[in-house]
Amino acid sequence: MTVSINDIKSADWQPKLGEIGSVVESIEDINQCIRIILATPKGSDPHRPEFGSDIWKYVDYPVKEAIPNIIRESVDAINAWEQRINISKVKAEIVESTIALQIEWMFKDSEETQSVEVTV
Repeated sequence: MTVSINDIKSADWQPKLGEIGSVVESIEDINQCIRIILATPKGSDPHRPEFGSDIWKYVDYPVKEAIPNIIRESVDAINAWEQRINISKVKAEIVESTIALQIEWMFKDSEETQSVEVTV
């Protein structure tokens, strides 16, 4: 389904990844931004070399070392690049060479917690 500009109800929106003609708004916009930030290795965007995160650096570390570093990197990257939210909680798990993150967040002017799962 193609979305027209009249269909967009939120000030915060962007094209939906993987679906031509679709958009994400509000909470889904934030969740998509978080996924993009965490899935983008720092240095891979030539116009914004500091954009993204370094969580991928810790995949081969021992799990007891990797998890706290992945959580720290995730929080630092989200805080740097997503100014509309506060992070409440981050859980990380490494399965084979995949990092699975569960991130709980709140809009800065709200107490309602939202959640997003990110697999990198």
